[in-house]
Amino acid sequence: MTKPHRIALLFNANKVYDRQVIAGIGQYLTSTRVKWDLFMEEDFRSRTVGIHQWRGDGIIADFDDPVVCEALASMPIPVVAVGGSYADETHYPHNIPYVATDNQKLVRLAYDHLIEQGLQRFAFYGLPPSPGNRWAHEREMAFMQMVRADGLEGSVYRGSSTSAGGWGRAQEEMVEWVRSLPKPIGIIATTDARARHLLQACIVADVPIPEQIAIVGIDNDPIAQLLCRIPLTSVIQGAEEMGRMAAQVLHQMLHGGDCSTTRVLVPPVGINVQATSLHQPLKSAYVMRAKHYIRQYACLGIKTEQVADYVGISRTLLEEHFKRELKQSVHQTILEHKLEMARQMLTDPSIPLSDVAVRSGFTSLQYMYAVFRREFNCTPRQYMENARGSVRSH
Repeated sequence: MTKPHRIALLFNANKVYDRQVIAGIGQYLTSTRVKWDLFMEEDFRSRTVGIHQWRGDGIIADFDDPVVCEALASMPIPVVAVGGSYADETHYPHNIPYVATDNQKLVRLAYDHLIEQGLQRFAFYGLPPSPGNRWAHEREMAFMQMVRADGLEGSVYRGSSTSAGGWGRAQEEMVEWVRSLPKPIGIIATTDARARHLLQACIVADVPIPEQIAIVGIDNDPIAQLLCRIPLTSVIQGAEEMGRMAAQVLHQMLHGGDCSTTRVLVPPVGINVQATSLHQPLKSAYVMRAKHYIRQYACLGIKTEQVADYVGISRTLLEEHFKRELKQSVHQTILEHKLEMARQMLTDPSIPLSDVAVRSGFTSLQYMYAVFRREFNCTPRQYMENARGSVRSH
């Protein structure tokens, strides 16, 4: 029996992108029954210390990290690089196969989505310049090329690196930027983590989302979604496909294939459209503020009176604005939001029905059943089974 190849994976699995690439590598091994003995640091961090003394057969590594690029430049064993795409061909590593996420297409998907929402002003929230942020700079440049091609002026804000000590000041500066922007405007954030910071700044600035600022992130990170008060629209990278492709290329190299000039650009999978980008022009500033409040707190059991208090007008006047603008009451709008949240959770088999009821703001499971029967002519369980059956059929 042949010995398994010893392969090192140099990724920081605290990032959803890296985790998905690793998952793709695992899927390739499972589907092909390739025998690899994988090495990763126990804490899933990428470290190059001692890598030249490592007695292995191959490496797949994140080349967005310049330290990794430098450390692996002269390795005598097969190396496959994974990272972001570059507009300038000379920025790719020489004589190393490279599997890239297509930064141009990631930004294009987000930009086109915001255009489809009827927006005509756009901005980009990126990262401060640093050798490790080259991929973010590529996305920023792609954005600027797109808005210029359309004869528009795009605003770019890079903010500060995340740190506990500087967080307060960084958020204050971001709030000032958010308030200074012409509105309505669509903003693309270079990652979901940055999109979440932006979302928090908009809430602090009391700027309605998405009526005044529509936000799209990149990564479709489930952790970021859990931490956002308003569900985040995000572009889904093809990171798992990148992992599968990188594993396939390394497999070929281990069996004598010359892949030194191989370069693969993997397009995004699609876009997960949620509330932060669904821009809806509203004439009434009162309705705009009310919907902003409802998106944040509907699932906490708020009542019409609390919405009116937040907006600063009487309940009667607010109801008049809602009937005129949305053709429905404040209560109906709150209920719609709760039902939408419930429907999203019902597609996840890991969430018990009782938890769906509580987390979407219904006072009891029985009450949620009653509302579903009235609104959809089915029970939550029937809705759940239909939704999952639909997913399986696709």
